[in-house]
Amino acid sequence: MTDHHKYRKQIVNRLAKIEGHTRSVKNMAAEGRDCGDLLIQIAAIRSALDSCGKLILKDHLEGCVVEAVKEGDESVVKKLNEAIDKFIR
Repeated sequence: MTDHHKYRKQIVNRLAKIEGHTRSVKNMAAEGRDCGDLLIQIAAIRSALDSCGKLILKDHLEGCVVEAVKEGDESVVKKLNEAIDKFIR
C-alpha cells in the first residue's frame, strides 16, 4: 500500500463489516426468516457497498489519479472512465 491511499484502512474496515452483514443475512435465510426482512437487509448491504465504492473512488482520485497526472501519465483518465463505467451501471 502506498502513501497516497489515505482511505484504504477505512475501506478495508467497511468491507469487513459488509462481509459480516452478508454472513448474517445468509444465516437469516438458512433459518427461514421472513423474505421481507431478507430484502431489507440486502438493500442495506447494497447501500453499504455503494458507499464503500464511493470511498474507493475518492481514494483513487485523491491519490492514484493525482500522482499519475503529476507524473504525466494520461492513461489514468481512460482507466478511470472504464472503472466508473463498470461501477455505475
